[in-house]
Amino acid sequence: MDGTKEQEAISCEKPKGKRTYDEDDESPSTKKKLVVDHNTNVANHYNQLQEVGLAARSNSRIFFMRNFNNWVKSVLIGETLDKLRGEGQRHVSVLDLGCGKGGDLLKWRKGGIGHLVCADIAGVSVEQCQSRYEDMRRKSHVNEKIFSAQFITADCTKEVLSEKFDRPDLMFDICSCQFVYHYSFESETKADMMLRNACERLKPGGFFIGTTPDAYELVKRLEASDSLSFGNEVFKVSFQARGDYPLFGCQYHFSLEEVVNVPEFLVYFPLLERMALRYGMRLVSKQRFSEFFKEKVKHSHHRSLMMKMSSLETFPCEDVGRQASDGQDEYRHAREHCDRAGSGTRLGTLSRSEWEAASIYLLFVFQKMS
Repeated sequence: MDGTKEQEAISCEKPKGKRTYDEDDESPSTKKKLVVDHNTNVANHYNQLQEVGLAARSNSRIFFMRNFNNWVKSVLIGETLDKLRGEGQRHVSVLDLGCGKGGDLLKWRKGGIGHLVCADIAGVSVEQCQSRYEDMRRKSHVNEKIFSAQFITADCTKEVLSEKFDRPDLMFDICSCQFVYHYSFESETKADMMLRNACERLKPGGFFIGTTPDAYELVKRLEASDSLSFGNEVFKVSFQARGDYPLFGCQYHFSLEEVVNVPEFLVYFPLLERMALRYGMRLVSKQRFSEFFKEKVKHSHHRSLMMKMSSLETFPCEDVGRQASDGQDEYRHAREHCDRAGSGTRLGTLSRSEWEAASIYLLFVFQKMS
């Protein structure tokens, strides 16, 4: 992917309007938003999403972006498992917090884990996740040992998840929370309960990993916009106001073609990092997707995985179909790169719109202190 047209690096300063974190602080605007239970809207949205086949997904405008995001998760999960195995951990237990329809089941299978607990607020999604798991077990090879699993429908911002485990003493090596944690930042109470569920049952040395929108990047793009929204042909982000961004309950509306169309909340990361200390967690790493890509693509096995997962589209693509977009400026960055490199050059890339959407996100790794 050509990086010359990436978004500028985010500011390291706190977004304007942020106040110093206090454990008992909850702004008036946050209290007002608590009247509406946005988690119900989130559950309804994901319950109503229809399962589509491979052909339909392949024709999606954001096919490559979704694969790119999936590649990021795959590398993150794979490297976390490698760290555990390097420390001699063989039977790995995982909590998938916000499992959805089970998009990461194959990653856990490939990682050779021993036990998995999948939890999500959307009951229909949990049922589909369990169905996928059971289908995977039926189709597995005779000599292949598939991890055991439990499936839980619960609002993890309100309910203590450990009370629902089949094994009351269950502990985890990894908690994975992918594209979910931002829903909990509606209030301190919800964000803390989500964090408690993620970290309370982690073993010493265990990891809390995840992906979430970058609050700094969202605020930067909003402040640069002439209106209360910004986006392109594949995504749109709309805020209710600018200039004042409360620590909790700072709501925006995020729509992404065919996938997401629900309210979300800014996650002010220094606050999350401080909250995590309550549960003995220290931040190991935090990177925007663009930074992560630049680092990992240098390694041949990560590049091979990217090709296998069709995480980038070929440019130009005269003999392999058509580009994902017909927009005149969507591949200008790729065209300029090929022109500089010389005739016959091809590269893997995302369209400008997909890259602008993917570069909103960051990934994080926390570890339980001994």
